[in-house]
Amino acid sequence: MLFRQAVGAAAGAALLLFLAPSAVALSDPSGELTVAPTGTVAADGTVTLSGTYRCTGASGPVFVSSQVSQSDPWISQGIGGSTALCDGAEHTWTNSEKPAPGTLKAGPAHVQATIMELSATGLPLPAFHAVRDQDITVVQG
Repeated sequence: MLFRQAVGAAAGAALLLFLAPSAVALSDPSGELTVAPTGTVAADGTVTLSGTYRCTGASGPVFVSSQVSQSDPWISQGIGGSTALCDGAEHTWTNSEKPAPGTLKAGPAHVQATIMELSATGLPLPAFHAVRDQDITVVQG
């Protein structure tokens, strides 16, 4: 049941980022995040994004989430999510998702990636360690 709560909170945080990206404040800016300049879309439509991260000071579960948009910046597609280890060392992240057919294709795109921690006590509220916006190129992979 705790996993469902964590996923629900992560989805809510992603919705918050989607609806009001300028309103997101880093509650604990103790992270660094990069996005690779190239993402891939496989023949079956699976999109893969990657990069690196570093964070410290987490007491609850931490995730690297990502979303991508093309042509219309107001329409974005969540691309997976992965757990993160906030030990101060640099780590790689890779997120993959198979969005609705035809949603994304090879070409220019915009990615927003986030390091988000869920509070370890009480209601699992999100705390953002880092947010990165970056233009990339999606290539057929």
